[in-house]
Amino acid sequence: MLTKTIALPKLNNLSPTMESTALKLMEETGELAQAIGKFRGMSGEQTKYQEQEVMELISKELLDVAQTAVSMMFVLEEEYGVNIEKTRERHLEKLVSKGYLSL
Repeated sequence: MLTKTIALPKLNNLSPTMESTALKLMEETGELAQAIGKFRGMSGEQTKYQEQEVMELISKELLDVAQTAVSMMFVLEEEYGVNIEKTRERHLEKLVSKGYLSL
């Protein structure tokens, strides 16, 4: 199974809640969608960005989404006792059962 491992830190200058983190995740996802759509000319607007600039912006926004998702995982573990590793294992099992992943 090919994987990509990216370790992102727990942010220490914030006091996130599940709700605030969910809202931030939606905000960051919107920024990613904007980078993919608007900046690639899919909105009908004239774009002034070169392809490489757009790919760098998409990468930046994608990492913002990932960081926020990781922050929410920390909240779920620390505030609600969720075992993220066990949940990840069940997620992989689901992917296998749906045929999206072969082990």
